[in-house]
Amino acid sequence: MITGLLMLMAAPAAAEADAAAPDAAAEAAAPTGEVKACQTPYPDEDDTVIVVCVERQQGYRIDPDVSEAKRQANRRKLKRPERFADKSCASVGGHGCGTAGINVLAAAVTAVEMARRAVTGGNVGEMFITEPQPDEYQLYLQAKREREAKKEGEAARLRAEADERAKALAAQTPGQE
Repeated sequence: MITGLLMLMAAPAAAEADAAAPDAAAEAAAPTGEVKACQTPYPDEDDTVIVVCVERQQGYRIDPDVSEAKRQANRRKLKRPERFADKSCASVGGHGCGTAGINVLAAAVTAVEMARRAVTGGNVGEMFITEPQPDEYQLYLQAKREREAKKEGEAARLRAEADERAKALAAQTPGQE
């Protein structure tokens, strides 16, 4: 008796599933170029709901220039510059070479240059960069310029090939007047 009750309850659900199956098969068989109707039901005329139907993007697209800049930055991190430290004074006597003190003239010139840059709105921090390395944004701009130059070169090559084909075609056809 319980099994009969379960069968009666399952019968309408199975009928609905069988009715929905042809619609799903028709949607799956539709070609990809065909535009499907909006899946969201349209609101009533007096409703204030706005419905926007657009095709959802498949995945994310990362700018190739950004990924190239990251690759370049990682390559630069792996290469460690050699440090050529002068250790010749370490072997002279018990105290080494020692220092003669602070170069006051160089410190004064540096202070004047810092003040000049600060007054004119320049970048004072650039004065203290001893080994300039491009940051990720500069690497991005470089990768973008290289990609665009490569693209322009390829376009010029294709135009030249098309011109050569057009000249060859014109030479093969008899002259028309």
